[in-house]
Amino acid sequence: MSVTGKKPEPAGSVADAPARNWVDRYAPHWSRGYLRLSRADRPIGTWLLLLPCWWGLLLAMLHTGQASWYDLWLFLACGIGAFLMRGAGCTWNDITDRHIDGSVARTASRPIPSGQVSVRGALVWLVVQALVAFGILLTFNWAAILLGVLSLGPVAIYPFAKRFTWWPQVFLGIAFNWGALLVWTAHTGSLGLPAIVLYLSGIAWTLFYDTIYAHQDAEDDALIGVKSTARLFGDRTIVWLGRFLASSTILMGIAVILATTGTDIIARLVALLGPYALGHHMFWQMRRFDARDGAGLLKLFRSNRDAGLLPLPFFAVAMLI
Repeated sequence: MSVTGKKPEPAGSVADAPARNWVDRYAPHWSRGYLRLSRADRPIGTWLLLLPCWWGLLLAMLHTGQASWYDLWLFLACGIGAFLMRGAGCTWNDITDRHIDGSVARTASRPIPSGQVSVRGALVWLVVQALVAFGILLTFNWAAILLGVLSLGPVAIYPFAKRFTWWPQVFLGIAFNWGALLVWTAHTGSLGLPAIVLYLSGIAWTLFYDTIYAHQDAEDDALIGVKSTARLFGDRTIVWLGRFLASSTILMGIAVILATTGTDIIARLVALLGPYALGHHMFWQMRRFDARDGAGLLKLFRSNRDAGLLPLPFFAVAMLI
């Protein structure tokens, strides 16, 4: 009989996964290690990869004033592709970090260091996810396909960044916001300045939320020599979060202005409420930031799904005006 009355965690469950997630409860036992490797039990990463894609698509549609059934496919393909590429990226990350993860309390329960999945099995799983994602990419135009292939560079480099720079979050931002460039190009046929500025806004947003996330591991990272913006900023983290908030909000506003040149002034003003809403949510997070509260840090990090969703209805309404 349990003294606390708390139910034990399912065998193999990862430490920072949400309680009673669908992988632990419903996935076939043989698949759980691989799904955990892809972070399917922690969907926030898929959302953070997906949302810049949807930003880029809606701004591109607002820019061109055109929408088609193909855009509906792009919308759905972003979701499927984000799930697959986030899974492939996490699998690659865990393969390269398998020795480090075993030394950090939060990550020691991940599938490779805990023995749920072998390195060979992880490599096969990585290839399967990447090939399916590539099949989806082939339904885009050639310019978007080229951008998709180029995105593999930042994905491959990111796991090593914390070994040679205090700014690994920049590399994460480069990889995680690539969809803004890719989907804009898939809709318009070419890369445009609004997409590039939106991409930079997304990188600043990633620096914001992943600095919050990295504070969970700051002490362990210091012991094993892993670098991060959380360790770099230390007691000045709030100052830097404010800078990232301002950069992300202003850059997204500029992207909206560039994308809506020649658009009805009311539509432009409605679209500009999108970056305001994002910035407001980031400010709410910043006010609640406490580097000593691990559970609170994880909650703030996960709240960025809601933050990233906020601009979308304003972009969508602006298209209808």
